Amino acid sequence: MLHVSNLLLQHKEVNSFEDFIEVVKQHAKNELFFRMDLKPPFPDTPDNWEMMLEAAFSSANSANPD
Repeated sequence: MLHVSNLLLQHKEVNSFEDFIEVVKQHAKNELFFRMDLKPPFPDTPDNWEMMLEAAFSSANSANPD
């Protein structure tokens, strides 16, 4: 299971929500489930951050089915 908190810890070089979306897409290819256990702490994190991360995760998984 992919957790937002783990991605934030593993990718401390990421400084924006837009870049974090790309990290989610990269890791989503190897995961079936996604848990949004922490709001990303970036200044540009939008109010609908959960929907945007879910869309990024889902689109990466649907683009690369097993």
